[in-house]
Amino acid sequence: MRHNNSLRSAARAAAVLGAALVVTVPGTADAESAGITVRTPGATVGPATAFTGVASHADCAHGLITGGGVDQAIGTGPDSNGNHVMGIAPSPDGTTEYTGTPGVVGHDVTHWLAFGGSGSHSSPAFSTTPYAMCVQGHRIRHTQVVMNKTAGPSTGLSDRLVTATCPTGTVLLGGGARTTPASVGSLKPIAGFPTFNNAAHDFGKKAAADGETNPDSWTAVGGIGGGRDMNNATYAYAICTAGHDNVRHAVTTVHFREVSGPDGAATGQTVTVGCRREDGSLISGGAAISGGGVTTTDFTKTGSGGPHLNGSFPSDSAGNPVRDGAAGPAYWTAAAHAGGSPAPNSYTDGWALCLNTHRKGEAGNED
Repeated sequence: MRHNNSLRSAARAAAVLGAALVVTVPGTADAESAGITVRTPGATVGPATAFTGVASHADCAHGLITGGGVDQAIGTGPDSNGNHVMGIAPSPDGTTEYTGTPGVVGHDVTHWLAFGGSGSHSSPAFSTTPYAMCVQGHRIRHTQVVMNKTAGPSTGLSDRLVTATCPTGTVLLGGGARTTPASVGSLKPIAGFPTFNNAAHDFGKKAAADGETNPDSWTAVGGIGGGRDMNNATYAYAICTAGHDNVRHAVTTVHFREVSGPDGAATGQTVTVGCRREDGSLISGGAAISGGGVTTTDFTKTGSGGPHLNGSFPSDSAGNPVRDGAAGPAYWTAAAHAGGSPAPNSYTDGWALCLNTHRKGEAGNED
């Protein structure tokens, strides 16, 4: 089933306390566009019952995915606490998940999955909308998916972090995060962000900061409230270039923004961040609800078990999701929610990953 976009936007607006925005600064026209188009089929309604999940997919009819996003409708009132993102991940066919042996698990992927899950509350207003970032450019002809996974979190009020790293000589384009199973209602991914597999970033535990260039890894963090299960798992996905693509002079630039909140029970928060003209194209983005300081210290979760994500998606400067077929979006929005209990000292984090495939004036950067 498809859910009306206006209802989705109204429901999310009712849950949001505030928003923060990084304004795009005009720059010199020395960047080459990666040729990004967003694809989304619209919303899939559900979950309709407690402690279940719903899956949907967005597909690139032309080109390859560099990453993707998700946006959720949560309704209003007490039930709005129940819907949460269960994952966003690449797929070879729009149905199958990469959950087997860690490593390079896929090539030239064109499908993106989004998962929604319900806690102890469900509502007919719940829905999940996937977004695929599709690239068509002569410099990115092939991609590969790297997956890593870890068991857990499996004890109350805990989290588990896992990082997927691109092979040497390739470029990180985006990434995803996933937790399973949906039957554990308080289990969910609470972060997915670009990072580096180096000591300065504690090998993925510290996120890439605003202005950093050429991250090589993607970290996912799974969080849990009061639920327990020995079969819980957290997955991280990195989308990387592959083959003989000419990426010697490609530069990826991270833009990051962190805002306070949501702190009060049943409230939400958003943050929007964008690419500058000189950074090239927005190719993907990330989101987190955290204990703050994620680019200066190792990731920490909030003290409460209820905080979760309701969105991580390409948007306009006001934080509204872009439409199907939108070309060259410049902004990424993260949406977080406190759940049914107060969540003091919570922060909402958003990342935009920007790709410039051709720096003007550099020698030897033609095919």
